[in-house]
Amino acid sequence: MKKLLAIALALCMALSLAACGGSSTESTTAPEVTDPVPTVQDPSASAEEPREAELNIMMSFPQYMDQWETYCKQFEAKMLAEENIKVTVNLEMPSSGQYESVLQARLSGGDAPDLYTLHCNNLGTYNDAGYLYDLSGQPLADVIYDNVKETVTIDGKLLAVPIESQAWGVLYNKAIFADCGLEAPETLSDLEHICEVLTEKGYTPFLLAFQEQWVPQLMTGLTLGDIVSGKLNDWLERMYADQGSYEEVREIFDVIDLIMANGTDRAMEEGSEAGAADFALGKAAMFVQGTWAANTIMTTNPDMELGVFALPINEDPNCTRVNLSTSTTLAVHPDSQELELALKFANYVLDEKDSSALFQSCSFNPLADCHDYEAYSWVADASAYVARGRAYQDLVIPSSVTDEQGRLLQEYYVGSVTVDEIIQRLDAAFQAANALK
Repeated sequence: MKKLLAIALALCMALSLAACGGSSTESTTAPEVTDPVPTVQDPSASAEEPREAELNIMMSFPQYMDQWETYCKQFEAKMLAEENIKVTVNLEMPSSGQYESVLQARLSGGDAPDLYTLHCNNLGTYNDAGYLYDLSGQPLADVIYDNVKETVTIDGKLLAVPIESQAWGVLYNKAIFADCGLEAPETLSDLEHICEVLTEKGYTPFLLAFQEQWVPQLMTGLTLGDIVSGKLNDWLERMYADQGSYEEVREIFDVIDLIMANGTDRAMEEGSEAGAADFALGKAAMFVQGTWAANTIMTTNPDMELGVFALPINEDPNCTRVNLSTSTTLAVHPDSQELELALKFANYVLDEKDSSALFQSCSFNPLADCHDYEAYSWVADASAYVARGRAYQDLVIPSSVTDEQGRLLQEYYVGSVTVDEIIQRLDAAFQAANALK
C-alpha cells in the first residue's frame, strides 16, 4: 500500500511540473499587479504597419509659417503615436495679396485643400457655395468662447475654427510718445497735434508700407467701422440695397490724407513684413496695422513698448473705436479625401495641451477654454476701448469691394485717382457685387 501511495505522489509531482512548463495551461497563482496598459499604442511595438496619408492645408498668413510648420510636425507625431497613421502635412502659404485668388482657383478647379483659412466675413459666401463642413458636432465646439463662436456660426452651423480673434486699431511706439509728452488721441485734431509734435521732435509720424494692397485697405477698414458704428448705423445695409454711396462717408479721407502726408517715403516699395520691422526699429511712431504684426515687431525688437489706440476720424470721440472681430478662421472642405483626418487637425488647433503655446507664439488672443496664457500688454490697450463700449464688429463688406478699396488707395497715394473717382468706382464695385447675389 505504501508503495502504491509513493507511486501516486510521484505521478502528481511529475504532472505538476509539466503543467508549470506548459504554455497552454492556466496558472493557479494570482497574476502580478502591473501598471495599466496605456491607451496610446506605440506603433513601433505593433506588428501593423502605419497607414500613410497626406493632408493639404492652405493658410493666408505667411508671417506665421514657422509656428504653423512646427504645429503641423506635432500633429504628425501625435497621429503616428495615437492612431498609427503616418501623416504628411503639406502646408501652403501664398502671399496675403494672392491668397484669395489662389484659393478660389483651387476650389473651382477641383483641387481644393483639405483645410484652408478664410476671413470670418467670407464664411457666408463660401458656405453658400458648399465649401464648408459643419463643425458643430466636433469637440472643438465645446471649448470656444460663446461670443467668439457667434462670429463663425451661420444658421446654427459652426462653419470654421476661429484663430485670430482680436481688438485692433493703430499700433504706436509708447517710448516715442512718452519722449514727446504725448498720449493716445481721442479726436482728429488730437492726431493732427501728435503729428506736429512728432515732426518737431524729429520723428516720422506714420510708417507706410503699401506694396501689398491689403495694408492700405486697413485704413478704410478702420475708418468705415468708425463712421458706421459711430453715426451712420444704416449705411452698410443701404449699400447692400443699392441705396447708399461712399459719398456719405467722404470724411474718412480727412484722416487718410493726414496719414499719407505724415508718413515714411517710398511706401509702394515696402511690404508689410519690412514695414513691421522698420516700425520696430523706430523709423516711425505709428503704424496703421493690426496686432497680428506684433510677432514680427517683437521679434525684431523684443524691448519695444508697443501700444494700440483707436483711429479717430473726426471730432466726435464716439466715432473713435477699435475693431473687435474674428478675422482668420480655419475651414474644413466637406469633400476632403481625408475628411476624418482633416477634422482631427481642426480639433487639434484647439488642443487642450498644445494650443496655448501656438496661440501665444503667434500673439493671438485667447479664444477658448483651453487657452491659459497671459495676453500681451497691447491687447490690454485695445481691450480698454472694448470695456468702454468703444468697439465695433468688423464690417461685412464684399471681398471684391475690399480688394478694390486697397487698389484705389494705392492709386490715391501715387496721385493717379481723386477722391471723387474713388467714390464713383467703389459705388460701382459694390453694385456689381450685389448683382452677383
